[in-house]
Amino acid sequence: MGTSLQPVHTLAPGANLGAYIQAVNGFSVLSAEEEKSLAEDLFYHEKVDAARALVMAHLRFVVHIARSYNGYGLNQGDLIQEGNVGLMKAVKRFNPEKGVRLVSFAVHWIKAEIHEFVLRNWRIVKVATTKAQRKLFFNLRGAKKRLAWLTNTEAKAVAADLNVEVSHVREMESRLSAFDAAFDAGNDDDDDSVYQAPAHYLEDKRYDPAVQVENANWQETNVSSLTGAMSQLDARSQDILKQRWLSDDKSTLHELAAQYGVSAERIRQLEKNAMKKIRGVMEA
Repeated sequence: MGTSLQPVHTLAPGANLGAYIQAVNGFSVLSAEEEKSLAEDLFYHEKVDAARALVMAHLRFVVHIARSYNGYGLNQGDLIQEGNVGLMKAVKRFNPEKGVRLVSFAVHWIKAEIHEFVLRNWRIVKVATTKAQRKLFFNLRGAKKRLAWLTNTEAKAVAADLNVEVSHVREMESRLSAFDAAFDAGNDDDDDSVYQAPAHYLEDKRYDPAVQVENANWQETNVSSLTGAMSQLDARSQDILKQRWLSDDKSTLHELAAQYGVSAERIRQLEKNAMKKIRGVMEA
């Protein structure tokens, strides 16, 4: 058979994209008989080698399809890789008894994966979510004959051609014309652009007098409540809580047990009962 097999990891479109394209173009195109034989081996006998051969022979078509999406400013290698995922899904689902060539069946799967990748990565905010919006996203760029906004006649023609509302055409045109702006200006930006960054338009509430007074009152109330609750404990329980929780150099249960001549379990019980009493006083 004309297609030589090569490890899949050597055919990933990485840094050397030119070498990858040269490699995939080196694989022979399968004849209809060769393709059908491999497809039957996979479909009926689940032979992995047949699946690999079908994928390898069609990698060149993925490259060809991915090139048509160059205008979105995304890495060509990433587009090819996503298309390869679609190709593998198509090979897995290909039925040789349908009477069509694999490339005709796979093109839809390849484009579907690339479309998803473009929509996920072209903008920070999604520009297309509904079916109509997706159709417009991938067709409006090609439908526009110039960089200027569409005239009413052109917008109506595009809407009729794509079977969508004129308002949807205008909305997508606006989204395509927008651009992403950094929320916080970069270090290399000039002084004017730094103060135009969206981050500088947010209200800073850290120094709001009302918030500061509220926080101070809340803290004072808690401290007062805790002090009052502590005063209702016996001297030993107070000392245990202070050494266990309020001291910079906190004591362990065993250290307190040695100090008071009781077991560590007894210290734990005293601590638990004291905490329970304080909680009850503060919540009352």
